[in-house]
Amino acid sequence: MFDIGFAELLVIGLVSLIVIGPNRLPEAIRTLALWLGRARRTYSQFRKDLEQEIGADEIRQELHNEEIMAQLKDTQQQIKQSFDIDAKPSSAPKQQNPDDKGQQQSPPHKPSQPEQPNE
Repeated sequence: MFDIGFAELLVIGLVSLIVIGPNRLPEAIRTLALWLGRARRTYSQFRKDLEQEIGADEIRQELHNEEIMAQLKDTQQQIKQSFDIDAKPSSAPKQQNPDDKGQQQSPPHKPSQPEQPNE
């Protein structure tokens, strides 16, 4: 919350020791701690009441649910795209003629001509 380092705390302690004095310093620290505790409790209670009034828990839950639904939609689109890519191969397979019934076709047959001797 505050960006106070050890050196700053040491300076504040020395100044308060000089200004307040060593006799009243422990009592001043206790009083300050009581006031800080009351302020924190008041702030905490105020925040809790405010969150209950506006329904912050429900809003957080709805936002979380919307985030999950968006992730599910993205996943669904990715799956559909992967199936679309798999369903469309680069070269279409040759379809067999229903008359073939699984038989392999032989290359076209050339009519045989009698061989003539070379003279």
